[in-house]
Amino acid sequence: MDFGRLSDLRYVDFRLPPDHPETAAVLARAQAAGPVAPRIYIGCPIWTNKAWLGSYFPAGIKDADYLHHYARQFNSIELNTTHYRIPDAPTVRKWRDAVPSSFRFCPKIPQSISHDRELYNADELTTTFCRSISGLEERLGLAFLQLPPTFGPEHLPRLERYLLDFPDYVPLAVELRHPAWYTNTTVRDSVFAMLEALGKTLVLTDVAGRRDVLHQRLTTPTAFIRFNGHGLIGSDYERATAWAERIAGWLQAGLQTVYFFIHQKDIMHSPLWAQFFIEKLHALTGLAIAPPQIIPQPVQGSLF
Repeated sequence: MDFGRLSDLRYVDFRLPPDHPETAAVLARAQAAGPVAPRIYIGCPIWTNKAWLGSYFPAGIKDADYLHHYARQFNSIELNTTHYRIPDAPTVRKWRDAVPSSFRFCPKIPQSISHDRELYNADELTTTFCRSISGLEERLGLAFLQLPPTFGPEHLPRLERYLLDFPDYVPLAVELRHPAWYTNTTVRDSVFAMLEALGKTLVLTDVAGRRDVLHQRLTTPTAFIRFNGHGLIGSDYERATAWAERIAGWLQAGLQTVYFFIHQKDIMHSPLWAQFFIEKLHALTGLAIAPPQIIPQPVQGSLF
């Protein structure tokens, strides 16, 4: 994730901001509706991680087997491949059948909808996309609408119309990147309230160069978090601890589901960071989340 990435981190305040005032109300309403067993999904943006061969993946596996082995390390994926094309039905079935029923895909809305058309005249494409990914069945988590930095508050009516028409059988998360969504508090709170009213999850993005997108406003009892790390430096681990503490507090207050996606420039760092994060989260919540682990590799026999 290059959005908001900085080469110089010396002046970045990585502390999590306090919750938005409306977050507590969203969680309280969810809690009042009755207890729900919390679900935690953690993953990466891709599964074709060749650097994991011989460690987190068995050495020598075929490309077609990568997803199967990825799903033995993580229980979710931010599915970026759908950003570039709408998958056909056989591809979706292949993905679905490669993972256990507890796994969740979070497919990104195609850029032809979000970036090229900026939601304008996109109903047919959206319907095609939603019908396609519905083939994931129970393994479908949230679809993910990432709006470009050019899509600002002047397009709020278009966004509202698009979300009103979005097929209700596909749950949706929305990421807002234009700075103007956050600089004007009236605009900010209006779009937040709209997403809450429509039952759409607002994405939280923890990235060095854009702390405004880390607004800590939950619009549903689901948190969708995108974390951008920096090579396992000290602040990465401090942020892991802070996120574990924040999520533990949200779960106690009524949060039902967490999707947490890890972005590191070196893909070898993602499992290591996840292990630390999961350990902290388990210590605070008691939830059993299987961390990624290096797997034993077969040893070639030798002759003497």
